[in-house]
Amino acid sequence: MALQYRSTEVFLRPDVRFKSMLVTKFINNLMHEGKKSVAEKVFYQAMDLLVERFEDKEPLEVFEAAIGNVKPLVEVKSKRVGGATYQVPREVSRKRQLSLSIRWILAAVRSKKGKATYLKLADELSDAYKKQGVSITKKENTHKMAEANKAFAHFAW
Repeated sequence: MALQYRSTEVFLRPDVRFKSMLVTKFINNLMHEGKKSVAEKVFYQAMDLLVERFEDKEPLEVFEAAIGNVKPLVEVKSKRVGGATYQVPREVSRKRQLSLSIRWILAAVRSKKGKATYLKLADELSDAYKKQGVSITKKENTHKMAEANKAFAHFAW
């Protein structure tokens, strides 16, 4: 009899309001200290604000476009060759693009002070939708670094 192993993959369910796996992933990253209900409340309040700001668009459409606008195409990784360390540009996998974009948006939200989190999240998502803001700047800086170091692309592994 062969041994059977359970998959280590976590099974996520789509969120209640939008039935989207992307929203579930975002809420799970937004969550702090296991307080998922608080993260859901913050996210849905931000979505309600996006409804007011973009009356002609669906909030999920704005959210998905914002995530898509922040996704990086290339990044740099450190590679040690001989005694020198080079920043080698690499293409980013789709899964990593998504995780980086979520991470950068949430880092931008958390770096701002003085407002409620749902307001900061709505601001950053609307900025990302318009292709401006802190998270878009992070993406552009990453692309500039990769462009500046493309001479070291032959070191890619």
